[in-house]
Amino acid sequence: MEGKMKVAVMLGVGKMGFEERDIPAPKDDEVLVKLEYVGICGSDLHYYETGAIGDYVVKPPFVLGHEPGGIVVETGKNVKHLKAGDRVALEPGKTCGHCEFCKTGRYNLCPDVVFFATPPVDGVFQEYVAHEADLCFKLPDNVSTMEGALIEPLAVGFHAAMQGGAKAGQTAVVMGAGCIGLVTMMALKAMGVSKVYVVDIMEKRLQKAMELGADGVINGSQTNAEEEITRLTGGRGCDLVIETAGTQVTTIQAIHMAKKGSTIVLVGYSKSGEMTLPMSLVLDKELTFKTVFRYRHIYPMAIDAVAAGKVNLKGIVTDVFSLDEAQKAMDYSVNYKADIVKAVIHITE
Repeated sequence: MEGKMKVAVMLGVGKMGFEERDIPAPKDDEVLVKLEYVGICGSDLHYYETGAIGDYVVKPPFVLGHEPGGIVVETGKNVKHLKAGDRVALEPGKTCGHCEFCKTGRYNLCPDVVFFATPPVDGVFQEYVAHEADLCFKLPDNVSTMEGALIEPLAVGFHAAMQGGAKAGQTAVVMGAGCIGLVTMMALKAMGVSKVYVVDIMEKRLQKAMELGADGVINGSQTNAEEEITRLTGGRGCDLVIETAGTQVTTIQAIHMAKKGSTIVLVGYSKSGEMTLPMSLVLDKELTFKTVFRYRHIYPMAIDAVAAGKVNLKGIVTDVFSLDEAQKAMDYSVNYKADIVKAVIHITE
């Protein structure tokens, strides 16, 4: 397919613009996807606000966005499982396939991964993308391409729940009710966890958590969250805590909330990268810490959960912007974090 496409590019900190680029041609093992929706992730906002995340530094013009859903319009000659017209969710990281981590199935830890919107690799705030066919997952008829775009964050939530050994009969707490906190809560419920409580300080996000199926919410700015979890669990503490806020305060709270012998899963990244924690209490409780880096082998399960009605992905979307509104979308997402739970860019009709 020949022609030009519109691409939204980051021109510098806090500045978006547009370029016209050639529509890419798919290689033999790739498909060309006409993108319909791309989610705006916290990492996109961090790059937009600061120009870097750790050692990953943006060199403009740079394309943000790594949560895509769209429609296959062309296939490479080796592609058999997809055809033009198929609606797909795109897993954004292409790994080497040869390293220790890829060979043992832990491909999310591949040191040579090529991941959308992780400098210097461009993302997908654009009309078309050519992508590895094996990383494009066909969506059932009852799953929209907007939900397809949100399979990416949902995969993080399922990976966190699985890292924590989530199961029926447990009581879990999710620290943070942003997008990742909410999809984690829904993943826990989909996996049968009996009670899931959500803690945040933003009331709109807590209301959204209740809408989406939380068993209870705690506003940490108004209530002592540790005491409330102690009360709700009859003094025992919870079986599993998943920390998505990435702050020292919430991580310390998680340690106090956790039952002896239980598990804490760390998902959120702290801004400083360092924390001071009450390690004597950690040892006294014999707590297990698990951590999360993206996900692995999750997309098919996550898509099935949405198709079966176990996860309401549409419910987390609070704002939709067009590609032409890329600057507005980013600025609004940065400046109104208390009001926006999840924003998406609608690329094409």
